[in-house]
Amino acid sequence: MQDRGWWFAGALSGALVVMAGAFGAHALEGQLAPRLAAAFETGVRYQAWHTLALLAVLAWRASHRLAGQRLVLGLWVAGVLLFSGSLYALALTGVRGLGMITPLGGVLMLAGWLALAGCVLRARAAS
Repeated sequence: MQDRGWWFAGALSGALVVMAGAFGAHALEGQLAPRLAAAFETGVRYQAWHTLALLAVLAWRASHRLAGQRLVLGLWVAGVLLFSGSLYALALTGVRGLGMITPLGGVLMLAGWLALAGCVLRARAAS
């Protein structure tokens, strides 16, 4: 994916964060069991932080292009889809089996942060 595609993914994710947050705060208020409401809110929070991080890496990439940055972006996008997506689906449907997907998304997000650490180390070694 070229950077324009990553920027689009980040912008779309940011828009979805706002929509999901508003939906959770207004349409779902009082409609979900506290455990499911907390799961939905966790999905929104993790998606928001990873969207901001994705945009920060893209801004860094604009001036310092490193091969590992695309891996970071891909891991975070996949992680958000699986982690936040499974929490949204779990909260809205109550299907407990969806919770089995959540840890995989979390592992992908964590792998993205570790890949980012590798990028930073490579950037330091190159300068």
